[in-house]
Amino acid sequence: MKKIAVLLSGCGVFDGSEIYETVITLLSIEKNGAQYQCFAPDRAQLHVVNHRTQDINPNSKRNSLTEAARLARGEIKSISELDIREFDALIVPGGFGAAKNFSDFALRGAEATADDSVVEFCRAFKNNNKPVGYMCIAPSLLPFVYGKGVKLTIGNDKATADALTGLGAEHIECPVDDIVVDDTHRVVTTPAYMLATSLTEASKGIEALVTKVIALSD
Repeated sequence: MKKIAVLLSGCGVFDGSEIYETVITLLSIEKNGAQYQCFAPDRAQLHVVNHRTQDINPNSKRNSLTEAARLARGEIKSISELDIREFDALIVPGGFGAAKNFSDFALRGAEATADDSVVEFCRAFKNNNKPVGYMCIAPSLLPFVYGKGVKLTIGNDKATADALTGLGAEHIECPVDDIVVDDTHRVVTTPAYMLATSLTEASKGIEALVTKVIALSD
């Protein structure tokens, strides 16, 4: 049975992993006959956001691994515990945590830098030629992992696409229900909630991404 690593950045769209995207991902992995193991960095989140008001609480601190454990029902590991030999592929849901806790792309755009330990985790899949899937804003991490020329999508937001181009990526516009495949790097991306207005819309692209990633792991 295929085993898929799922990298999370916390819990909640505005400061961690997008909950709907994560749940659809995990369900899709199971429906494709595979298993998953969730991971997250054991470090403080950049922000803690009140999801009702979207206000940042400057006096509150939360840990990405601890918060992501909520999504994983406690079954989660630190990224430092990865044994790449145990996994066939990697999938990374979106949510602003992917652009706040994996890198500072949410703040600096084309001038962003990424967390070294997160990049090392993701490069383990690159270096072992294993397929990956990134959704929503998570593809903002890809230039740091795969370098210049990696093909990806975040949908059709021009400002975000321009920032990714500035980091060396090749952005390809994509509708919410479709995927972009970089055959050279074995990278699959989909817009998810960069474009989705409902669970139904988001699920179409995410399910296609999961199915393609698992197929590429054959």
